[in-house]
Amino acid sequence: MYEPIRTPSVHSTADRSGFPRRSREEELDIQLAGHLAALLAVTDELGLDAVGDRIADQVARLRGTPPARHAGRTDAPALALHRHAHALAGRTLVVAASRADTTVAILAAERMDAHAAAIAAATAPDAPSRLVSAH
Repeated sequence: MYEPIRTPSVHSTADRSGFPRRSREEELDIQLAGHLAALLAVTDELGLDAVGDRIADQVARLRGTPPARHAGRTDAPALALHRHAHALAGRTLVVAASRADTTVAILAAERMDAHAAAIAAATAPDAPSRLVSAH
């Protein structure tokens, strides 16, 4: 009723030896550097230069080259930036833990704490109209 398949499947028998493969650690390095670079952009946006330098050092260590720094500021509200930075620091922490990179894990945890404090200060009922920056 059905004609049998006469050619081998490209998915099961393909010779993949010509394709470059990365180790799990290399993939985690790439992912970690990407999360750190995104966190660096938001950190620069918030004007946290000293922290940005620490993050940039880790990106450079993982990538082998210094990262591009954020050139200017947008009109994004500080509260939204702190929330975004908190989420990025959380993602960074998860990948750093998977990779067993203690230095980056500590940095990410510190950033999560600082951004959480800034968010709490901004959303408190008696909070001033301006957001306190995360140190």
